[in-house]
Amino acid sequence: MGSGMAMAPDDRRPPASGSSGPLAIGRVMARLMARTGYGREQSVSAVTSAWEQAVPEPLRSGSQPGTVRRGVLDVFVSHSTHVQEFGFHKRAIVERLQSLAPSAGITDLRCRVAGDARPAG
Repeated sequence: MGSGMAMAPDDRRPPASGSSGPLAIGRVMARLMARTGYGREQSVSAVTSAWEQAVPEPLRSGSQPGTVRRGVLDVFVSHSTHVQEFGFHKRAIVERLQSLAPSAGITDLRCRVAGDARPAG
């Protein structure tokens, strides 16, 4: 031990809390996506795509998916009769949405009447 050589720090240990060491690329990307809203945009796109496949045509033409909050997908419909019709098909639609867009975490639907719920385009 009298050789006078200093021991090198162990580079495999994570930096101490509060230090400004490098961040893992995954954490950097997660922060960037959260700041830009990219993750939410991708989620909306996935739900919209799944919606087109999961909902029968008569209901799809008079409805538009909204956002998912706490597992509940807000659905905007063009007429109050659609709310009742969605009630009949809710379980099958939710199950289909869960299989088509599992990352959205949809567990229920909430229908609301809107002036014009038809998607643009």
